[in-house]
Amino acid sequence: MDLTTPVRRHADDPNLGAILDLLRAGFAYMDGRIHPPSSLHRMDVDDIRLHCQTGEVWTVGTPPLACMFLTYKPGGLYVGKLCVAEKARGRGLARALIGVAQGRARALNLPVVELQARVELTENHTTFARLGFIEVGRTAHAGYDRPTSVTMRLRV
Repeated sequence: MDLTTPVRRHADDPNLGAILDLLRAGFAYMDGRIHPPSSLHRMDVDDIRLHCQTGEVWTVGTPPLACMFLTYKPGGLYVGKLCVAEKARGRGLARALIGVAQGRARALNLPVVELQARVELTENHTTFARLGFIEVGRTAHAGYDRPTSVTMRLRV
């Protein structure tokens, strides 16, 4: 298998646990850095299975070296849980996944791909800007009086 070819996962995939393992390892650096903590701490394999049914889950590699979740929203396609394993960074895997998101948005006749990055993770803002995303707003999680997330969009 080509290690840069994204593959859509389905709810009956027996290896969904490997996606959860990738996410936990890939998002671990955020612990103690972002507030509130990542929703990943509440995620389990059943949540991934459900997302395969209600949205889309894409991975690269077996076991997965990168993944993203796509959610259909009015006016755009939302990219969540974009993650590339530390050992696979710099190989264009995030760019390949965002390319899939752009293609899916076009197929669904949606004008933008949108994502959110935590305010504290400025290196992610830079990465997404290099991929063509621009900041369009900031939002706060419930109970916070300051922005906690940066919303970024990419026109397709």
